[in-house]
Formats: sequence, C-alpha cells, structure tokens
Amino acid sequence: MKDNTPITMKDIAEALGVSVATVSRALKDSPRISAEKREVIKAYARDHQFYPNVLAESLRHSRSKPLRVIGVIVPQFTHYYFSSVLNGIEQMAAALDYQIMVGQSGEEYERERQLCQSFFEHKVCGVIVSQAKDTVQYDHFQQLIDHGTPLVFFDRICTGVDCSRVVVDDYKGALNAVDHLIQTGCRRIAFYGTSMKLEISKNRYNGYKDALLQNGLKPDERLIRYCDNRTDAERITPELLQMDEAPDAFFAVNDDTAIGILYTAKRMGLRVPDDISICGFTNSDRSISCDPMLTTVEQRGSQVGREAADILIGQVEGRLPLDKVERRIVKTRLIVRGTTR
Repeated sequence: MKDNTPITMKDIAEALGVSVATVSRALKDSPRISAEKREVIKAYARDHQFYPNVLAESLRHSRSKPLRVIGVIVPQFTHYYFSSVLNGIEQMAAALDYQIMVGQSGEEYERERQLCQSFFEHKVCGVIVSQAKDTVQYDHFQQLIDHGTPLVFFDRICTGVDCSRVVVDDYKGALNAVDHLIQTGCRRIAFYGTSMKLEISKNRYNGYKDALLQNGLKPDERLIRYCDNRTDAERITPELLQMDEAPDAFFAVNDDTAIGILYTAKRMGLRVPDDISICGFTNSDRSISCDPMLTTVEQRGSQVGREAADILIGQVEGRLPLDKVERRIVKTRLIVRGTTR
C-alpha cells in the first residue's frame, strides 16, 4: 500500500486472511465473531488508522437524526431522463428525512472520479450514480465500497463493480418497439445507439436485433449507427435516407435523437409515418411537443430514482445488508403515437 493511502476493510481482510464481512462485523463488536478475532481485527484497524464512514454507521445504529446526505452523480442535468430520476430520488429521500447532494459528470471519467472523492471526503451516507460514457476504470467506485459507503447504480451500471443497481428492461423495451415497427409493415429498420461500452446500449441493440431475427429479417450493418443526440441525428440521417435501399423506419436510443430524425425526414419532404416510421426511447415531455407526436418507450425515470433511493437508504439504515447485491428492474411500456403507422 502507498503512503497516505487510506486503508480499507478489504485491505484489512486481505492482510488477516478473513472476509470483508468478517472485518465489518468485528468492528461492530458482533457476537458472531469470536472475542479473540474481534480484538485482532480491531487492533490492526487501529494500528493502520482505519477510518470507517462514521455517518453511515451512526445512521445504521442510532435513533438520532444527524445530517442525512445522499450523493448523486448524473451524466447530464439537461437530459430529461436523468432529471426525472433525480426527481424520484429526491421524493424518496425527502419522505425519509434525507437530503441529496448532486453532481454532474458531464460524461467525463475524471470529473466522475473527483465527485466520488468529494462525496467520500464529505462523508455522505451513500452514493447513487449513473456512470459516464468515458468511464473504463472503476477504482473510484470500489474505494467507496471498500470504505463501507453504500453505492447504487442506475441506468448505466458498472459491470466492473459488484454492487446494487436499478435498471429498466432495456432489452424488452427495444424488442417490443422494433416488433411494433415490423408488425405495422416496416422492413428496413435503422438503429441509432450509443457507445457499446454501456450495458444499456448493448441491451437495446440486442433487443433491436432479436426483434428482426424473430420476424425473419436480417440486420443490415449499413443501418446501424453511433448516434445519441439530435445534432448528430440531423447530420447523418440524410445519408441513410438517400441510400438506394433506404430505411423505412428508425429506432433511436432516446427521444432527442428520434426527434432529430423526425425533423430531418420532414425537411427532406418525407411523410411521417406514411413514408418513414420513427420510435424513440424515454417518453420525455418533448415526445408530445413535436408534430406528429412521437411513439416511444416509456422509461419511468421517477420510479427508477425511487427504487435506487429505497435500496440505498435501506442499506444505510441496516434494513438491507451491505454485502448483498440488490438488483431491481423497472418495466418499460411502449407508447404508440403519431410517428408510427
């Protein structure tokens, strides 16, 4: 271990040849651990200046109400889905006398890492996070876990860290949406997705692909593009619509991208949905502000936020064990409107 690097429960466990759970129980004077082993572990922790998350521990074991603060990290404040998740987290937190401290990663790993460090230093009682697109290293998440800080992922989960998470059923949502396009007569369906480093993008792509295959259609790589915002959609869509075998439908990873497709198709003189069908994913306020209104997959962000906060507060207060991974899936729903036949 490097000098000045805080020791973690994981470090103690590895040094003494026991589990992290055993270290945690020993430091709490659990009778499940022998008195002799408790003393060995506590002495090692003292000698190596181990500092547990005092606020989280006090919440788990006290009836008093110290400042209860949950750290939340979102990729973007301006994205409708993330703002709706924040709404759900705040609703649940306020109902249980917690406050939230929110930071925006801006889709940057370094900013996300800094926010985790800041939350740790401020001794928040837990952290809820949707990972940035750029994140491929996970030490900042693991540090929180190793120091006993509850961590819950939502939407963009981190497969490199084994902890609790809340997601929507991205695969089934995409499968149902693309199947709807096929059942209404579409055969050449383009897919606009985000980075395949993210599990949500993989799941939505797999739902898209499987819907095609289940209906006897073969995916066409020329119709699959990296595009997850309106600006890029307006830039690349004309190229697809001018192909000899142009798509007759688009399935987009979010509503803003779908609206970019809609705007471009109309500008090029195409009729929606007669010539082109379009489906998004989110069910944002913008989906009913366009003409025609957008068919989309309802993502239920507020419910995702409430579930994430419920898990985290349950772990903070001891109703849910810290060493057990809680996985919850929020169901999606296809909202059929005017951009599909």
